[in-house]
Amino acid sequence: MTKENLKIGIILGSTRQGRVSPQVGEWVKGIADKRGDASYEIVDIADYKLPFLGTTDGSEPGIAAWNAKLDSLDGFVFIAQEYNHSITGALKNALDFAREAWNNKAAGIVSYGSSGGTRAAEHLRGILGELLVADVRVHPALSLFTDFENMTTFKPADLHLPNVTAMLDQVIAWSGALKTLR
Repeated sequence: MTKENLKIGIILGSTRQGRVSPQVGEWVKGIADKRGDASYEIVDIADYKLPFLGTTDGSEPGIAAWNAKLDSLDGFVFIAQEYNHSITGALKNALDFAREAWNNKAAGIVSYGSSGGTRAAEHLRGILGELLVADVRVHPALSLFTDFENMTTFKPADLHLPNVTAMLDQVIAWSGALKTLR
């Protein structure tokens, strides 16, 4: 098995209007694509129009499409925003709409918020553990105050590049190793 066979989804963890996660996701993807070690793609949970868990019989096409997309991936990079010291409700809902599709895969986290999104990342780590997703140690944490202009335009400091690279190194290594379990 070669690393080129790996498919890594960069999951945008917000669905609200005016969100900045697409900017952060494209930045991570731009760095990742230059590596040539896997196939990277943006996975926007907003595209799946998932209903609120518990309000449906599970027959909506977005649920099956979401699970199929996750199934097709070997690993993940979560773009996690901090809301009220945790992840967004949309991301939690999307995590809960799948189970086996997450199992035995690796994930990295790129977070942002007033404190770099670190509290959201810590909450996400606990959830990922329950879903049998191995989260990697290196965690780029972006500040709304220093990495965004007016908290809306993403302008990351160059100091984050080594962390993103190290996180991707770990996601690729762990995703390759865990692929043997599936």
